[in-house]
Amino acid sequence: MVDKIEDFYAVIPAGGVGSRLWPLSRADAPKFLHDLTGSGRSLLRDTWDRLEPLAGADRIAVVTGRAHRAAVEDQLPGIPDANVFLESEPRDSAAAIGLAAAILHRREPDVIIGSFAADHVISVLPVFHWAVQQAVAVAREGYICTIGITPTEPSVGFGYIKKADMLSVEGAPEAALVERFVEKPDLDTAKEYVASRDYLWNAGMFISRADVLLAEIEANNPALHAGLMELAEAWDDRERRGPVVDRVWPKLEKIAIDYAVAEPAALKGRLAVVPGHFDWDDVGDFASLAKLNSGGRKNDLAILGENARILSDAASGIVISHTQRVISLIGVKDIVVVDTPDALLVTTSEHAQRVKGVVDALKLTGRGDVL
Repeated sequence: MVDKIEDFYAVIPAGGVGSRLWPLSRADAPKFLHDLTGSGRSLLRDTWDRLEPLAGADRIAVVTGRAHRAAVEDQLPGIPDANVFLESEPRDSAAAIGLAAAILHRREPDVIIGSFAADHVISVLPVFHWAVQQAVAVAREGYICTIGITPTEPSVGFGYIKKADMLSVEGAPEAALVERFVEKPDLDTAKEYVASRDYLWNAGMFISRADVLLAEIEANNPALHAGLMELAEAWDDRERRGPVVDRVWPKLEKIAIDYAVAEPAALKGRLAVVPGHFDWDDVGDFASLAKLNSGGRKNDLAILGENARILSDAASGIVISHTQRVISLIGVKDIVVVDTPDALLVTTSEHAQRVKGVVDALKLTGRGDVL
């Protein structure tokens, strides 16, 4: 049993389409609204459930698009209306997390916020909770803290964080400063990173005092900061909020929080990291989804879909069926089949990253009806 953290507020950015999971993930039904693990719950609901013991149901906020409000509130019936922060259009993670920080700081000046994506899969929850507790202790000391995942393999699909000197913070025995972030490496470089034990996967989790996070945004991007503060000042006035959002939000710079906050803070020695020893996956493509649902057993065929009708013989990979069609697979390895009422995808795990290219091509041809 984990104790609630009294000065902590959890923030769930629930945006993005997850285009590498098309045609399962769509603009009107992005991946965080789907059950991708067979748990019977969406990724968003799973995220809420692992954060509630730390924050409490009344101290979790969700930042999402206006189009997804009804679906989010349907899946999270316990969320207070005041904790649903709606974006008029996507502006990337710095704006989304910065908006939550600005609103919550105005309501509670000393609040510590933690940002956790709505579409990640995490297991071994006591270990996850311990990492967050350490990160909050580090944040109380004025650092921005991220949770980096202890690598289990030399992955080329994730960015990495290089650790620097250990910190001495009570309640956070594993905390260290961050030397730098590195982009997704090639395989040989990834092997070197894992062998050195100085690198962690960048999972995009950030914990900080709201005022410290906002000060970092102001130092690096004054225009973004000014817009966020204007939005926060009007947010809790229902009559003023809509017009201010419509005027200010579309003008905010589209920039990831890694570039707007984390990397500059690391250069100043103000970014810390706590290693996460729990199982984690960002479910970035169908290859990772197949691995997740087959327990890493390459010769297995993972099947998702409540009424899937699958016949297989010597086949492996993943099949996701949202139709009543019978799908038969014979002698195919690492296959990816996604069958929906209006679109069918067939590829292999090796080429799963290329699905985004199909989505881009459909946009160019004006086929918005299947996106």
